[in-house]
Amino acid sequence: MTAAAAEPVPGTDGSAQPWISSPEPGLWAVRVSLYAERARELEGMLDDTERVRLQGFRRDADRDQYRVAHVALRQLLGDRLGRDPAQVRFFREPCPGCGGPHGRPAVTDAPLHFSLSHAGDAVLVTFADGPVGVDIERRPAPELAAQVSSELAEVLHPDERAELSALPAGERPAAVARCWSRKEAYLKGVGIGLGGNPTLTYVGTGATASAPPGWTVADVPAFPGYVAARAVRTRRLGSFS
Repeated sequence: MTAAAAEPVPGTDGSAQPWISSPEPGLWAVRVSLYAERARELEGMLDDTERVRLQGFRRDADRDQYRVAHVALRQLLGDRLGRDPAQVRFFREPCPGCGGPHGRPAVTDAPLHFSLSHAGDAVLVTFADGPVGVDIERRPAPELAAQVSSELAEVLHPDERAELSALPAGERPAAVARCWSRKEAYLKGVGIGLGGNPTLTYVGTGATASAPPGWTVADVPAFPGYVAARAVRTRRLGSFS
């Protein structure tokens, strides 16, 4: 498979390659630092909206992250659709919460479901047969772990907070990061994103994710130092599905 006509996707050894095809079907990861230079060369494929957003970032690192994420997404979409990546056109589906034009991203004239996430040096892109959300998060540095975990715990489901309180203090940061990636993946898949109330959704903090009715939620492989999750809709239920 190729990510674009002259852009072969390397193999699965993520320690040495900018692109990784995950063992999980329909999942791709990209190292920002390893692909930033090539993404700058390919920046011309971005549309006007993307370029405005790109120039709005003040830090070089933020611009690199955004550029790599959106170039990679266009390359993968172009490959699947048989189009020039620069010709892929996006729109937003209606938000299931308010009906506004800020729901799931979609491609004009193509029934293709995808989701994009980026954090730090990592970009994650996923495709599915139905609505899907993906999220990748950096594990907090040890000196910040307790503070980050405490802040995120405040917006978790009550049962998730109870699970965390039962864990040894040293295990809580990883459990919070794992839970948050699952929660954000689900909310992105629904199309409401963080406009939804994360305290209402239970996805669990343990080794195996839980999922709201009509969805599957699972942890997926990530680069060292990161956690990631994907949520896929299995059937339509109610207004927030």
